[in-house]
Parts: sequence; C-alpha cells; structure tokens
Amino acid sequence: MKPVKVGVLGLGTVGGGTVNVLKRNAAEIARRAGREIIITHASAKDLQKPRICNTDGIILTDDPYSIINNPDIDIVLELIGGAGAVKDMVLTAIANGKHVVTANKSLIALHGNEIFAKASEKGVIVAFEAAVAGGIPIIKAIREGLSGNQIEWLAGIINGTGNFILTEMRDKGRDFNDVLAEAQALGYAEADPTFDVEGIDAGHKLTILASIAFGIPLQFDKIYTEGITQITRLDVEYAEQLGYRIKHLGIARKTADGIELRVHPTLIPERRLIANVNGVMNAVLVKGDAVGATLYYGAGAGAEPTASSVVADVIDVVRALTSDPENRVPHLAFQANALADIPVLTADCFQTAYYLRLSAEDKPGVLADVTRILADHHISIEAIIQKEPSATDTAIPIIIRTQRTLEKEMNAAIAKIEALNTVTGKVNRIRLETLG
Repeated sequence: MKPVKVGVLGLGTVGGGTVNVLKRNAAEIARRAGREIIITHASAKDLQKPRICNTDGIILTDDPYSIINNPDIDIVLELIGGAGAVKDMVLTAIANGKHVVTANKSLIALHGNEIFAKASEKGVIVAFEAAVAGGIPIIKAIREGLSGNQIEWLAGIINGTGNFILTEMRDKGRDFNDVLAEAQALGYAEADPTFDVEGIDAGHKLTILASIAFGIPLQFDKIYTEGITQITRLDVEYAEQLGYRIKHLGIARKTADGIELRVHPTLIPERRLIANVNGVMNAVLVKGDAVGATLYYGAGAGAEPTASSVVADVIDVVRALTSDPENRVPHLAFQANALADIPVLTADCFQTAYYLRLSAEDKPGVLADVTRILADHHISIEAIIQKEPSATDTAIPIIIRTQRTLEKEMNAAIAKIEALNTVTGKVNRIRLETLG
C-alpha cells in the first residue's frame, strides 16, 4: 500500500517532538499501522528559527494553507495551539476531506461540537488524545478501555504548572509568588500565567474529559473554575497536620440532579495515590461502576510525551482509513445522535466537604459563635484546630474541617462568620474530597 502522507502545522515544542518520534520510530510505527507514514510538508511562522527536530526531506513553508489545500496530504497535524485562526485551518482541512490530529485543548473545548459535526459530515476523523494530559492516553482509556462502564466520577491533576507550585510550597515551605517566579524561569509557566494558575487550562481539559465520560456536549462555559493564587503556606501546613494534601483538581461527577464540573484547589487524603503525584506530572482518577477506581499517571506536557499521544492518534487514523465511517469510534465516545442533555449544575448545587481557616480575636465565645452559625446552616464539623497567636498578631488561627454540605449553605455560613466583629479578614475556604 502507498505511504500515508502527513503535513505538520507548527514546528514548536510539540511539532518538533512529533517529527522526531515519527522519524525515529518509523519502522515500528509502520509495523503497527500497516502502512508507512511519512511527513512530507511542515509549516512554521519563522523558517529560520533553530528547531529541535531534523527537517531533512520535509518541504517547509510559512503558509499553513498550502499544506491544508495540498491534495496529496492525507492527514493534517494541527500543533500550533490557540483557538483563533487555527479553528479556520482545521475546518478548511476537514472541508478538503483531510483527517486532523490536534493537541489543542482550547480548540476542542471551545469549538469541538462544531468541528466534530463537520468532520462527521465529511466522513473524516479529528483525533485529540494529546489535548488532555500530554502523554497519558486518558482519552482512549475512557472512550474505549472503559466503554463498558457507567462513569460515576473522575478527578484529575491536569495542569503541571499548578501541581509544581503546590508541590514546592509543601516540600520546601515556600510562598506562592516565589514558586511561580521559578516556574516561569524554568519554562513551566508563561509570562502571563493566568491560564495555568486560575484553572482555565484545566477547565478546557475537564470539558473534554466530562464529555467523553458522560456523553454530553462540550460545555466549557458551564465549568466552575477557581485558581490557586489564594493558597498560602499556612494552608499547606495545616492541611498536612489534618492528614491531607492540597492539589488543584478538575472534578466531574454525575449525580441524580445533574453533573458537577469544577476546577479548584482540593484537600485530598495523603494516603491516596493521586495525593502523591508531584512536580509537573499529571494523573487522572476515573471511577467506573464495573471496574471501580483506575488511575492514569504520566507526563502531562513536554515535546516527546505529547508527541507520543499525537503519533498514537496518527496510527489510529491510518488504521481507520479503509473502514466505514459509521463503524469508527465516535469522537466523543458516544454516537453523535445519542449525546445526552444532562444538566450541568451551578456551583450552589455542589456537594463537598470543606476546610476553613479564619482569624479571630482571642476571646471567650468566639468559637461557639462560629460553630453555631455552621449548625444553623446544617453543616457538621469533623475536626477543629485552634492555634496559638503569634508574637506579632494577637488573632488566633482557627482551622475547621466539615462534613459534606451544599455549597450554597457554606457560602451563606461564611458570609455570617465574616460579619462577626470578632473575626478578622476573610475566611479561607478550600473544598475537600476523599475520592473514595
């Protein structure tokens, strides 16, 4: 059979890594795919820029549309990133009857519903394994490996930058801003780290995971996102004393009322495997009704880990080239006409346990006032730690761990606690999940 010709859009970190893997492992890839796969064309904004890959034998251009419109190209690899002009490139490639492989989480999260509909009309595949958790094959695991299960919930560390920051804060007792500066110097965080530290990047990825787990349309606009910028060294220390670690999790849970989609800092028991995922590594915990809990761990970013997923998608596309489009694995795991209109719950309807930290005057009755307010809102307390005041601050830190309750009840209780004359400043609230 004649070789499958591939065009690469973008020769940055992921694009360069993909070229390297496809070239280095060409013989093994051909054995797996049943056909030779060769990169014939690649585009880059700056053709003179030094590359991490060997581009010998590849025709280079600064015009991606010359690849998208090339009738000899079978598969287009979109490895540029972003959701602006790239959307038009992908839709044009689909309109030209080309299969597309992308590592672009924002593109899929924001425009995937439209892109997959167009791909189905043209009978082509849009593969996106590398869009979530880099080298971890989590899309395939949920979409295919766990297809006999009803997925009950999933929780993931799906942003390496945030995990690196929280790990350094715990291991070395450092402050958030100090570690963030190091993450930027090491290249883990961008100059503007908003997407990482405020949960937007993780929100894009959770959108995709929830869709393939529960058979719902992609709905990034309904995800609750909260970042890690308010996490302090004290919170990390107190969490440890309670037997927990703080991780920035993306959580999707199916309930009787609808689906919870949320990204936020979370206390999880230190004995859980996912609590011990450190540095820039990623991990996703998935609970199915038949299999139970399964954990997927690995590198969530980087040139060749991400290329591993991109190349696996290319092989899957090549294997499916001669198959009937109706018999292929659906883009979002469920048949397009079977996606369910299950409601996504608002934040007020979330149910979780909580860690609360507040500063109060060292006077009799203060703790009684706080516990009374919690009781009035049907919030049960699991544990309380009252610390000694410091030499420079007469206010005493109080740490409270609660049982599961509705978010709207906790919001109302916090507002009343903050209104007490004896409580200074804001109540620091972190959600808590046992992941059992």
